[in-house]
Amino acid sequence: MSSLISLFLNPLISLSPSWSGDDDFEGSGLDIVYPLGLCFALGIWLVVSRYRKAQYAAISFTYDTPEAANAGYQSIIIDKPHLNSHLENEELAPPIVVPGTRHVTCFDPATGLHLATLKLDDEEDIANKIALAAEAQKTWRQINFGRRRRVMRTLKKWLVENQEVCARTACRDTGKTLVDAALGEILTTCSKLGWLIDHGERALRPENRATNLALAHKKSQVHYEPLGVVAGIVSWNYPLHNSWSPIIASIFAGNAIVLKCSEHVLWSTLWFVGAIRRCLQACGHDPEIVQVVCCFPEQADALTKSPRIKHITFIGSETVGRKIAIAAIEHLTPVTLELGGKDPAIVLPDTDLEKWSSIWMRGIYQNVGQNCIGIERLIVHKSQHDALYDMLQSRVEKLRMGSVLSTSEEGFVATVDCGAMISRDRFESLTNIIQEAHDEGADVHGGAQYNHVYQDKGYYFQPTIVGPVTPEMRISQEELFAPVATLMPYDTIEEAVEIANGTRYGLGASVFGPDQDLCVKVAKQLECGMVSVNDFGVFYLNQDLPFGGIKASGYGRFGGVEGLRALTNVKAIMVDRWPALAQTDIPVVLDYPLRSLITSWDFVSGLVVFLYADGWRRRIAGLGRLIRANRR
Repeated sequence: MSSLISLFLNPLISLSPSWSGDDDFEGSGLDIVYPLGLCFALGIWLVVSRYRKAQYAAISFTYDTPEAANAGYQSIIIDKPHLNSHLENEELAPPIVVPGTRHVTCFDPATGLHLATLKLDDEEDIANKIALAAEAQKTWRQINFGRRRRVMRTLKKWLVENQEVCARTACRDTGKTLVDAALGEILTTCSKLGWLIDHGERALRPENRATNLALAHKKSQVHYEPLGVVAGIVSWNYPLHNSWSPIIASIFAGNAIVLKCSEHVLWSTLWFVGAIRRCLQACGHDPEIVQVVCCFPEQADALTKSPRIKHITFIGSETVGRKIAIAAIEHLTPVTLELGGKDPAIVLPDTDLEKWSSIWMRGIYQNVGQNCIGIERLIVHKSQHDALYDMLQSRVEKLRMGSVLSTSEEGFVATVDCGAMISRDRFESLTNIIQEAHDEGADVHGGAQYNHVYQDKGYYFQPTIVGPVTPEMRISQEELFAPVATLMPYDTIEEAVEIANGTRYGLGASVFGPDQDLCVKVAKQLECGMVSVNDFGVFYLNQDLPFGGIKASGYGRFGGVEGLRALTNVKAIMVDRWPALAQTDIPVVLDYPLRSLITSWDFVSGLVVFLYADGWRRRIAGLGRLIRANRR
């Protein structure tokens, strides 16, 4: 072989074993075959590596920025804006109204600025979009993982390079701050894209499974095949991430997806999903594998009851989640439900409050509390309750509220800590539940709508602290989804765990304390799907972990291997390990019609003893029984 390589590299080299033709140097020196052979192999590897990298590398594409995402955008300012404001103000009505169609008013909840008045889908529209997705998926499911990764790389490249405009778009439609958008929208989405690129194929690659003695001649595998068209029904609190997350997971698994977004964020969702469709086009794929629908609840059955939908991922309220689960029963459509929670953070005795106060502030007030894994209950030892209340109050009083996209006449943008809530719909019930806690003995700081001096059309709620709160109070049992810190004192760690588990929810949780081993011990006792120790919500930033809850927080998981595989048909395939040597054969004693019931029984029972008896002596005896029965 060495001579052949030498001859291929240089015919003259093959005639001499060394660099020199001098007999005195024969056998000394370095044979040129080896370094040249190594260089040749390295060159081949580099060429192949660069080819594959170029074939599957991220590409650039252009996508127009929405005008309304720019700071200082000017439009009609709506007084007390809501989804149907176009029915009250002719200026907001669409230019052409087709009889029977319904529209929604899109607005900035931080300023009241009108963004657009958009048409909603009816049953026919939804059916047509499902059909388009189904047709496109027939080709997409054949795309290899390399080309799927290229789409993910291209999306990640575009998102990183356009993160500011994406954050501003999310801020405009939800009223959140740029920092909240960066953490909850950009960072988490990049994490998921990165995981799919690095580990997605591994999760979906055919997997060998163990077998047993009876099937030693067989090889067992599990294959993860695309389902077809799946649906994602998502909430409004993170319009970029909540739309991209189910889409990228679904298409990476080989599916097409129909995404139903909330009518509260239709304007931004159309733009965010449009970027994915543009990316697919740029990568040479049919963008119809991704569809967006938006409708009112009366039309939702066209999606949830469609026989062409093979899986539903829902992120939202428990009330709506139950309706979706009921609708999905019609065609036995599998559903993953994430229904929010009442996440506790247990603060163990002797915890350094100052050390962790910044994490608690972020966990409670990020996205003004509109966060499914936000800290809703701070369960603190009674000896530290008052100190924690005072510490939070001193920080909450300094929080600044407003719109991060509003500028002064000089172009100055004020620093904003907390943005607006999505609407005013829950202000009355939220105020009532806080007032009830006050009437039952809790101290309250804040607890009412905030009337902004400059943004008087925006929907702001005061960052609030309520404590001490008991498990019997309504505020400790119902999900608030608002900027409210609820402090619950306890006497013993056992009582703290009981309080934490004392709601109908079980999504996420946190445990804080100076002893990490004790924190882990407490974490294992909590009835929930995820726990962070001495931290908040980091289990979601690691996209290799499954995300989801138990009890009224839903069932199923998205994220990680479990979430990705939930979007596939998990198919078991068994083949002969050595087909030319060993294949399944029915023994004569078991062949139909049976010759003797007694003989057949002795054979089968002997086989069971041989395979599964406790101890080899009994197994050998079973083998003898099996052989004797087969000879009869």
